[in-house]
Amino acid sequence: ARAAHEAEVAGAVADGARQLLAHVEASLARAEAERAAAEEARAERERALDAERAAGRELKEELDKLTDSVHRGEVLGAEKRLRIEQLEARALEELGVEPASLVAEYGPEQPVPPSPPAEGEELPDDPEHPRNQPVPFVRAEQEKRLRAAERAYKQLGKVNPLALEEFAALEERHQFLSEQLEDLKKTRADLLRMVKEVDERVEQVFTAAYHDTAREFEGVFSRLFPGGEGRLVLTDPNDMLTTGVEVEARPPGKKVKRLSLLSGGERSLTAVALLVSIFKARPSPFYVMDEVEAALDDTNLQRLIRIMRELKDSSQLIVITHQKRTMEVADALYGVSMQGDGVSKVISQRLS
Repeated sequence: ARAAHEAEVAGAVADGARQLLAHVEASLARAEAERAAAEEARAERERALDAERAAGRELKEELDKLTDSVHRGEVLGAEKRLRIEQLEARALEELGVEPASLVAEYGPEQPVPPSPPAEGEELPDDPEHPRNQPVPFVRAEQEKRLRAAERAYKQLGKVNPLALEEFAALEERHQFLSEQLEDLKKTRADLLRMVKEVDERVEQVFTAAYHDTAREFEGVFSRLFPGGEGRLVLTDPNDMLTTGVEVEARPPGKKVKRLSLLSGGERSLTAVALLVSIFKARPSPFYVMDEVEAALDDTNLQRLIRIMRELKDSSQLIVITHQKRTMEVADALYGVSMQGDGVSKVISQRLS
């Protein structure tokens, strides 16, 4: 019974195992199908992923190309903006025209005025002639004109851009110097006029003094040299400012007139005659004479003393002398005396 029960249990276990095995086989088949479908789906996903990756790479390459193009565009734009700014600054510096005004007046839409005539070319007289009419803007033609103008500009050589400022400064300097020159000319004219007036005045004074002195000299000389003849002679009577004065003296009994041929006393007396003549022609408050009669003899001294007495009436005379005859006619004497102790002292004596 126990074996039968165990056999019955074993049969049930075997049936359960067979059912389980059938169920496992069915699960394996279903899992195999599902695995195959998953493999197929995975392969499809991988193919789709590869396609997407290829498309991504193509898009990345296109993005890189677009990025490079945008970057080059920005660089070119920056260069164009810099070029435009440089052209605007150049237009302001060289032409002094605002860019807007320059474009409005000389832009491509504006007609180009007729070019100036070339060397040797004659323009038609008719203002309606096509040569005298503006033409539309054509860049190639205008660039050709620009190159020709640049060649002509280079042929001119270096141009000083500060020429106007330098000219203005030089013109101001020239005006200043011209004014100074006019002032100098005016001052020179005034000085020349003053010199002329002074010369005329000096000539008048000298001429009058000469004639007066010459007249007095003839009288004084004839008194100092009775029977003699003396006079003053001009070396150049036509030019009183540069003329010299010569003294002609002829004592009585002699035919010579030159002072160098006279004796010492005669030369001294002639000089005194000239001085006295000047004193009489142009009187002064006082006169100082130093040993003027030292070389004179008593006769000539007496004649000189008479003239000194005449001068005393209008002037004061201070005479330094050792002649007793001269001291006798003085009003006061001043002398220096030395006593036995060797000390000098001044002694004065009033005679009148």
